[in-house]
Amino acid sequence: MALTLVYWDHHIPLPKLAPVQAKVAVALVALLCFLNSYDGEFVFDDSEAIVNNKDLRPATPLGSIWSNDFWGSNLSSNSSHKSYRPLTVLTFRLNYLLAGGLHPIGFHVLNITLHAVISVLMIDVFAILIGGLDCDEKGRTFNRAPKTSLLAAIFFAAHPVHTESVAGIVGRADLLCALFFQLSFLTYCRAFNKGCDRDDSFSVKWVVVSLVLCAAAMLCKEQGITVLGVNAAFDVLLICNVNVYELCQRLIFRKNLDLREMLRTRLLTRLALLGLGGLLMLYARWRIMGTGPPAFTEVDNPASFEENIFIRIVNYNYYYSLNAWLLLCPWWLCFDWSMGCVPLIMSATDWRIVLPLLLWCILIGLMNQALCSPDSQRRRTLTLGLVLLLVPFLPACNIFFRVGFVVAERVLYLSSAGYCLLLAFSLGHCCCHWTKQRKLLCVLVLALLCVYVVRCALRSHQWRSEQSLFFSALSVCPLNAKVHYNVGKNLADRGNATAAVKYYREAVRLHPNYVHAMNNLGNILKEKNELTEAEQLLSKAVSIQPDFAAAWMNLGIVQNSLGKFEEAEQSYWNAIRFRRKYPDCYYNLGRLYADQNRHVDALNAWRNATVLKPNHSLAWNNMVILLDNTGNLGQAELIGREALKLLPNDHTIMFSLANVLGKLQKYKESEGFFLHALRISPNAASCHGNLAVLYHRWGKLELAKRHYELSLKLDPKAPGTRDNYNMLQRKLDQLKRSAP
Repeated sequence: MALTLVYWDHHIPLPKLAPVQAKVAVALVALLCFLNSYDGEFVFDDSEAIVNNKDLRPATPLGSIWSNDFWGSNLSSNSSHKSYRPLTVLTFRLNYLLAGGLHPIGFHVLNITLHAVISVLMIDVFAILIGGLDCDEKGRTFNRAPKTSLLAAIFFAAHPVHTESVAGIVGRADLLCALFFQLSFLTYCRAFNKGCDRDDSFSVKWVVVSLVLCAAAMLCKEQGITVLGVNAAFDVLLICNVNVYELCQRLIFRKNLDLREMLRTRLLTRLALLGLGGLLMLYARWRIMGTGPPAFTEVDNPASFEENIFIRIVNYNYYYSLNAWLLLCPWWLCFDWSMGCVPLIMSATDWRIVLPLLLWCILIGLMNQALCSPDSQRRRTLTLGLVLLLVPFLPACNIFFRVGFVVAERVLYLSSAGYCLLLAFSLGHCCCHWTKQRKLLCVLVLALLCVYVVRCALRSHQWRSEQSLFFSALSVCPLNAKVHYNVGKNLADRGNATAAVKYYREAVRLHPNYVHAMNNLGNILKEKNELTEAEQLLSKAVSIQPDFAAAWMNLGIVQNSLGKFEEAEQSYWNAIRFRRKYPDCYYNLGRLYADQNRHVDALNAWRNATVLKPNHSLAWNNMVILLDNTGNLGQAELIGREALKLLPNDHTIMFSLANVLGKLQKYKESEGFFLHALRISPNAASCHGNLAVLYHRWGKLELAKRHYELSLKLDPKAPGTRDNYNMLQRKLDQLKRSAP
């Protein structure tokens, strides 16, 4: 059995391009589609995976990348999603180091470049899957770039479903996974470089290298292990030329299998190597994640929590049909498909039940063509296209384990390669048989590519900022409570709290147990002094999720404002019980104690806040002010100096310490702190006013007058300043009258 296969090149007429020119063309298409996202912001999941991820910081030991999950949490934590992607996080850290901080342009440029490289490599992958391996006179394999593989690669480069992976920086996990996936496959093909005229020859070294690259893909994203399935299918169908249809018939009717042929080609040896490598990777991954699956909630994947097995299966298949629709018609795209975006099918009368039935009809039709077509080359290509479509999707299908999403566009990045291959192959087949309609078909293909490019550009623009991204989802998933929550949060962060209330209320209406929306809405109502409703919302939030520490703290603030001091204190301690390291809660607890004149308790609470968060400026400042007000000037001075060692440029602490030093008659030192504070914040009316008081006491009356006037100019209603200024004026007038 020779390795060289019949080389099929039915195609839609395209310009004759040399392989290098073809690759340049594909790269340009990929860049054209996503280039306008290069200067986008950090959006959505980027906040947790990059902005707030301590593993990117140079101060964090590099080894922490290998012990933490994708979001920077310890893998052993119960709250960890167990997503172990250290190589992806390592590239984020390199971006951070090269840019000298969190500058999103470098992150985006690398994502766009990776997509262009992957799209170029797809030409080689598709060419091998369509045409197999050829050999030159030196026994080396090479593959040409037939026009069908070029068309498939262009479809892949321009497919709009890739926007989330390319324009969203977190999507780099999918990009790197796809890159190593391709390299693993191409390296596996290299295992047959030598002895192309012999069926039993292959290089164990290249198979091992392919397994190493598979492990690298898995360290970028868990989906990477599926390349082993593609490699195995390629070996069976193209290297050993096994007829899957005949093999299935032999298995069904219990006919003897020709094991001698398989042994002669050493197929079983290679499959054993792939299987052993895959099992070792899965075992290592299981041990790394703590031998326990991640914990997801019903809102993440409602179908997986459905007790009725029939309803669960129907909805899983409905999810598959939605993924297929995103590949076929990638116009309705959304950053998040959870929380009511896709209501469950609960009845046989629901019209949506037709969609999974239609999906399976199409898949069965394709499988029939892949197994029973009289054209052996067509059988192999269709089968490999289906393998490339379905196998990378298996980790997201809920069959082997529960996943934490309903639909996620990022997981279709690799599967879309199989779809693009099948689409280009089918168009080429139609073009070959429908010669009279060839021009019309070419026009339609060109129109489809133009639509893809335009859709990519529009969607990439939406991914440039959270505002445009979140608002774009309102028309796609109006029933998604999380979409309304994110729109509200974005508005609140930009200072438009009034508009944010509307979206938070809608999020709570759509999902009555949405505790984060209740918490944020309660905070806004608290600031608007609508304390009764704020208390009701926050109380409901903690009753739904008793370990929600932030809601407990916010509830304590509201109860404190309502004068419910005992209840507020209990709420604060509940927050601390569920989050032991909670400096802001200790700070607010200290304010409660200060309002009750429990000075020692207040100082202890603020001290705890500074121990947990040494740069907690408000806690330090309140300690100095409380000690000053209670006459403990010496202790106030010590606390103020200790605070300034940690926060040397904090003008509020300088101001408070300067007041203390002035009362201790350390006028020169007090003046220095006041002046330093004014250099940092020159328009602080209170600082000018208190410096004027210092000069007044010190006897520097002209300087006192000057700073009183500056204070009154900045704040004409400053309490006490006008009286002090008038007192100074009388004294100056008196001095003038008594002068000789």
